[in-house]
Amino acid sequence: MEKESNIIINNDNDMLHEWYLKNKDTKNIMTYGIQNKSDIMAKNIIELEEGTEFEVEIEEKTYHFKINIGGLHFVINALCAICVGLKNNISVDKISEGISQFELTKNRMEVVETKDGVKIINDTYNAGFDSMKAAIEYLSTKAANRKIAILGDMLELGKFSKEIHEKIGEEVYKNKIDILITVGENSKHISNKALSIGMSRENIFEYNTNEEAIAKVKEIMKKGDYILVKASNSMNFKQIVEEISK
Repeated sequence: MEKESNIIINNDNDMLHEWYLKNKDTKNIMTYGIQNKSDIMAKNIIELEEGTEFEVEIEEKTYHFKINIGGLHFVINALCAICVGLKNNISVDKISEGISQFELTKNRMEVVETKDGVKIINDTYNAGFDSMKAAIEYLSTKAANRKIAILGDMLELGKFSKEIHEKIGEEVYKNKIDILITVGENSKHISNKALSIGMSRENIFEYNTNEEAIAKVKEIMKKGDYILVKASNSMNFKQIVEEISK
């Protein structure tokens, strides 16, 4: 007899949620999420300076989880891991232990603090729409003097490049980022979109090289600022992090 498939769905994803509503009577579907009612839901989420804590109710018992990484997108990832663990009959304690020990690849959401009290979110490993959006949302949650986003080109997007970069410009404005610095030709679509929907021209800076961006950031950065640095890996944005964190 053919083994039934297990289906695990991010119920906060609009397209997957729509599919789930049409197929929710299908056997062996497990859902997870934060917003839409799901089998595995995070509640009482507490965002810490270096990590996130949350609770999940499993079979009428509440369990506490902790991730040593900030950002709600990592809570979503942890919920998916919980579902996979439960489907494979791994104990909740073992699942929790694994999640607590998770470490990111270098240059992903690393928080560096300079001696002058500026905090830098180093997310220079790579960039696509979802990760760029999540990083901007994470920056927006920080208690900071100013929230500064240094964003570079997202590459290999083909004919959708302009549209996707413009959507990031919308995220910058929506999340009330104070200062936007872009590097690269494609990233001009980010700044142009943010400007067109209401971000102040005096808070937007466009550059063609990392060196120009570094000079501007060094000129304007102040104690209490939070700075996100993110682009596709080939943009070599780790150079920016290294220079401004000195």
